[in-house]
Amino acid sequence: MAQKATIYKVELSVSDMDRHYYETHKLTIAKHPSETDERMMVRLLAFALNAHEQLEMTKGISTDDEPDIWQKSLSDELELWIALGLPSDKVVRQSCAKAQKVVIYTYGGRTADVWWDKIQNSTSRFDNLQVISLSEQATSELAGLADRSMKLQVNIQDGDVMVSVGDQIVYVTPTTLKSALN
Repeated sequence: MAQKATIYKVELSVSDMDRHYYETHKLTIAKHPSETDERMMVRLLAFALNAHEQLEMTKGISTDDEPDIWQKSLSDELELWIALGLPSDKVVRQSCAKAQKVVIYTYGGRTADVWWDKIQNSTSRFDNLQVISLSEQATSELAGLADRSMKLQVNIQDGDVMVSVGDQIVYVTPTTLKSALN
């Protein structure tokens, strides 16, 4: 018998002083059986870093032709494609062709470094691609915050991120490996 997704209820309050965005999002997340707490929390962090009224979680890990998070315009144009992990060169190329802007959040320490060394040169032609690295320590600490019912507060200022649940706090400093030109 196949395992079913685990449902998480999240109240995500975002205070992004860099973009002047202050909203609370009530999210229902289906965590795929093969998805780790770390990956799910990276998904939430990526959502917070790009928070917008039209930003949506997708089926993500269970589909090949969708990102983990996307933002579509009112006319259904794909404005933002957010992927997590270490996508292949082919997936990066296809994503950049489909969306106005693509953001990849890498994590996993040494493995992510090896991936970036391998793929870096082939990404230079994509002006709409941004690649951001998250430290292994920070994502591991984020995984420790995971709970089936969460009230997350994310504060973003000068590129630094503070994620808190109750009295637990995790500090994350995303590192930009490649900036998008648009």
